[in-house]
Amino acid sequence: MTGFFVSALPNPAELFLGAFAACMLKNVERFSDIMKFAYTNAILEVNGARLENPPRMDNIDYNLTIQSCDNKINTALLKKNIEKFGTIYNTMKISCSISGIINTVNNI
Repeated sequence: MTGFFVSALPNPAELFLGAFAACMLKNVERFSDIMKFAYTNAILEVNGARLENPPRMDNIDYNLTIQSCDNKINTALLKKNIEKFGTIYNTMKISCSISGIINTVNNI
């Protein structure tokens, strides 16, 4: 018999943050074409602060690092585009605060 152990499944808060991360990473891919920049990797760290009563996500903080040889990536414009056009991002910002930074690092 095959099955999942309950402890192996992500909890709802982790799924919520995972949807946020997927939205951001998909938009990096999308805007790399529109903004004409190349990248080899995008690393995203997302942290959420959860309140207990009533249970809800209060704050989401992220750190997005884009690895690229392209020195002309406009991270301010990329951040603005993600904040303006990200479906999950915009859905979540109605109910909690979102803050974060986007950095670039040169490929080695």
